[in-house]
Amino acid sequence: MRGWFLAALLGSMTALLAPLGLLSSAAAADFYKDKTLKITVGFPPGGGFDANARLLARHIGRHIPGNPNVLVVNTPGAASATSVAHLDVNMPTDGTVIDEFNFGLLGASLMEPDKTAFDFRRYAWIGSIAEDTTTCFVWRDNPPKSLADMRGQHYLFGDAGAGASEDLNTKILMRVFNLDITEAKGYVGSAEVRLALQQGEVHGMCGSWSSVPADWLKNPKFHPLMRTSKSVPDGMAPDTPYVLDIAPSDNARQIIHFLTAGGELGRPFVASRAVPKDRVEILRQAFAATVKDPDFLAEAKSLRLPVSPHTGAEAEKIIEQLYATPPAIVAAARKVAAEP
Repeated sequence: MRGWFLAALLGSMTALLAPLGLLSSAAAADFYKDKTLKITVGFPPGGGFDANARLLARHIGRHIPGNPNVLVVNTPGAASATSVAHLDVNMPTDGTVIDEFNFGLLGASLMEPDKTAFDFRRYAWIGSIAEDTTTCFVWRDNPPKSLADMRGQHYLFGDAGAGASEDLNTKILMRVFNLDITEAKGYVGSAEVRLALQQGEVHGMCGSWSSVPADWLKNPKFHPLMRTSKSVPDGMAPDTPYVLDIAPSDNARQIIHFLTAGGELGRPFVASRAVPKDRVEILRQAFAATVKDPDFLAEAKSLRLPVSPHTGAEAEKIIEQLYATPPAIVAAARKVAAEP
């Protein structure tokens, strides 16, 4: 009898609470009506991160209940660390702001937690549009065709900010492959570095493959020297070497892997952990639907923006694995990535 009574009581409570759950879901769904969703991006207009943010902004609104307006706000600074910091300081935490940042900050948060004071396990992950493939190259009339061809000459590479993926990959060339490279500081984004290349201010750079202008692919001054992803992205010569395959030693390979692992989440979007969970779930579902939307995919293809998405849940698992890297590898990578 007691068991029957408890079962009946629990059933009655469930019946009473169910409408409350429905009301909560309905309230969450109604929240975005007549609202504006801001997508902050930690770089100025014109680069690959900005292009991805604006692509998402043009499509995600129709997948969010209430169909909010979507606005992109550029908040450059400190290799996009400024935009991440603003999520919990200067921005609403009600679910009306998400941020896209440079994935290079993921490794930096482990190597230099005093300078990059973020624990990315403590953010609400919305998803990632695509894996990033970074390449490095020298811009000249007769560019080197391999990293080995660069030996014996000095190069000046443009730097988009300490901790950015461009910076980390340049330091890999300098300190793992021991190439004679000096970094030119002060550029706030990859678009500025590309302009500096064409104007002869610098000799080379490392940057996202998706940000390479289409007309460069047939330019004799351009030749990619390596790639950071296992797969070969569209438009890249299939014989471009995978950086882990040409690492000078097994220890070097582990260091490079840690420094480039964040590229798996190459175009990441997060929100403050303070955002209510039901609104995070709405944003996650909208993101997942958007990256499968035929119109989104067609526009991404026309813009040469790769799409190899991760859901918010998948991104969280990747972050947990990154933060489980052995301390010895993190310490060795820290020496490679350190500023002079």
